[in-house]
Amino acid sequence: MGEFNEKKTTCGTVCLKYLLFTYNCCFWLAGLAVMAVGIWTLALKSDYISLLASGTYLATAYILVVAGTVVMVTGVLGCCATFKERRNLLRLYFILLLIIFLLEIIAGILAYAYYQQLNTELKENLKDTMTKRYHQPGHEAVTSAVDQLQQEFHCCGSNNSQDWRDSEWIRSQEAGGRVVPDSCCKTVVALCGQRDHASNIYKVEGGCITKLETFIQEHLRVIGAVGIGI
Repeated sequence: MGEFNEKKTTCGTVCLKYLLFTYNCCFWLAGLAVMAVGIWTLALKSDYISLLASGTYLATAYILVVAGTVVMVTGVLGCCATFKERRNLLRLYFILLLIIFLLEIIAGILAYAYYQQLNTELKENLKDTMTKRYHQPGHEAVTSAVDQLQQEFHCCGSNNSQDWRDSEWIRSQEAGGRVVPDSCCKTVVALCGQRDHASNIYKVEGGCITKLETFIQEHLRVIGAVGIGI
């Protein structure tokens, strides 16, 4: 009877080991996915970060990268702890799990909170950013982001093309008589921004604010879903 119980216990322990090993492999892959989403946001989807007044959007992406890295390390550590049966490694494993849980929840909460305040922030700051920093020394990132924004989303100005009348660059001699930047034009050629007409430039209802808001909100949903889902 004693031999049967010992054998049963041994089989159960082996099954648990392999189950935990399988879980940690999946966990490692999940960490890779989380880190990939964070890097994707930073590397490919961060063109418009210079137009945002708050650093929350950038912070959530960095948190995902850090969390993904910790998840991958934890997955490897979990596999080692499982087969070597070392209590110290298991304790460290569960501490890292707690850290991951907290990081993911923070990322999800930040994404949700910023999602709610994004519209207000853009209404209060986007026009000033575009009119006061466009083509100004030291603000090359803003200039590039504005040009890309207007071309990619077929819009002109924060609310409409009339916003550019308040632009410091447009009112300067450097603008060369332009009334809007050339990036507002449907077909971009040199000095095409001299003619402010619907046949020449994009006159979209709501301007670039609605376009940028939709773009950022879509990515915040991805970040929030990944953060809370993991």
